[in-house]
Amino acid sequence: MDVSSGAGSDVRAGRKEWIGLAVLALPTLLLSLDMSALYLALPHLSQDLGASATQQLWITDIYGFLIAGFLVTMGTVGDRVGRRRLLLIGAVAFAAASVAAAYSTSAEMLIVSRALMGIAGATLMPSTMSLLGVMFKNPQQMGVAIAVWMSCFMGGMAIGPVVGGVLLVNFWWGSVFLLGVPVMALLLLAGPKLLPEYRDAESGRVDLVSVALSLGAILPVIYGLKEVARSGWQPVNITAVAVGLIVGVLFVQRQRSLASPLLDLRLFANRSFSAALVIMVGGGIMSGTYLLVNLYLQTVEGLSPLQAGAWLVPSTIATIFGVMAAPAVARKIRPGYVIAGGLVVTAVGYLLLTQVGSSAGVALLVTGLIVSSLGAGPMGALGTGLIIGSVPPEKAGSASAMSETSGEFGIAFGIAVMGSVGTAVYQSSLSGGLPAGVPAEAARTAQESIAGAYTAVEQVTGPVAAQLLTAAREAFTSAMNSTAVASAVVALVLATVAAIALRHAPPTGDQPDGGEQPGDGEQAGEPGAAPAGADQPVAETAAK
Repeated sequence: MDVSSGAGSDVRAGRKEWIGLAVLALPTLLLSLDMSALYLALPHLSQDLGASATQQLWITDIYGFLIAGFLVTMGTVGDRVGRRRLLLIGAVAFAAASVAAAYSTSAEMLIVSRALMGIAGATLMPSTMSLLGVMFKNPQQMGVAIAVWMSCFMGGMAIGPVVGGVLLVNFWWGSVFLLGVPVMALLLLAGPKLLPEYRDAESGRVDLVSVALSLGAILPVIYGLKEVARSGWQPVNITAVAVGLIVGVLFVQRQRSLASPLLDLRLFANRSFSAALVIMVGGGIMSGTYLLVNLYLQTVEGLSPLQAGAWLVPSTIATIFGVMAAPAVARKIRPGYVIAGGLVVTAVGYLLLTQVGSSAGVALLVTGLIVSSLGAGPMGALGTGLIIGSVPPEKAGSASAMSETSGEFGIAFGIAVMGSVGTAVYQSSLSGGLPAGVPAEAARTAQESIAGAYTAVEQVTGPVAAQLLTAAREAFTSAMNSTAVASAVVALVLATVAAIALRHAPPTGDQPDGGEQPGDGEQAGEPGAAPAGADQPVAETAAK
């Protein structure tokens, strides 16, 4: 893979760096655990705080909105003020906001606290990822470090429901938020001793207009796409996306005119960087199918949220295995081919999902999820490594933020698109399969969604109720099957992109000088290639 910093592979990380990796992995684990555990706590806190349906949506969404909105800004700020410094500042802010969330006395206070947690979280993600490139110069070691980092993120999502369930059984709902306090305290204690400082000493001031334009571009698009998944392509949702895209054009124009832009657009001239970002976005789009999978487990199979989460754990373990195995395979085989091969496996897994029926389908569904998740592992691990390794070291924070932001966009777009496809197939299938004797009002309610079908069943009596529910389950299963077909197609397209666009990136075991040489995908002096005399870690680091 590209490593534009020019760091040699003979500079190998020692025990201090690996312990530092554990410190960096903790906040990553926490952020993903926090997102998955909140859903279990939502009914409890909503009852205590008297949160309305709209407030509940903001409690769950505001955190992700602001993380996505501030990632680009915070990634660049970290490059300029120091990645370790920003990480520690973010840790203090996240811990304080977590305490405020835990002891919120109203829904409004909790929404504000979650918003502050989101802004603080945006400082943690790019800072932790970009510091990996400073600590692990050797391409092979950096691949392993990124795999560990991503495994912690996936592990947090897997254990979140379990940890949240245990806390809610023994304590009050605020204990879910207090998980962040000891983790951030450990980061504050160990970070200055174990983590190096790194900043771009020649960077200019942060352009506040660019920050505002960045937020004005990202937030409306993310909001609009999430609302599309809930209520369809309503005018207000389309308008939000359109406004975001228009502001995004203004943001790009301003970046081109600045000597020290918030986002260096020259990074996109690097083939590895651009191709890996496209693949990350595509991976997020495929994940939209998991929304229907979760609903299938709860509405068609009748499982509780906790039971459904338990059935999803094996696929998460498969992802972690794929993530951890990918760097070892990439030592002998070009990363682009490893990613492409994994995506073909992912497509096979989705094709298995197309065969899931409306009854006794859990075993086949879990098998398909395991196969698709196993194949997706290399995409996450090696794609992230290519993004970070293909830019100069002083731009790693910005590159890390772009990687995270592309994933957020992909997930939001995937949920919107797959949700729309699923809804269309469900409504079409159910309209042709409604049993005779269903009242018109109940039929309209049932055709809105699978949840509406359960509501409609209460308005029907006798055998017709069971027939209606069976028809709704079959229609929803067809909807899930259709989104699985779409995801399989996306996986095969991305496999082609990886095999062609990333074929120049050599196996990590073939990089004695730490990276791709000019002429192998980039020419010396071209945008995206490492500049001569790229900045080195600043002398203020306490680790040296």
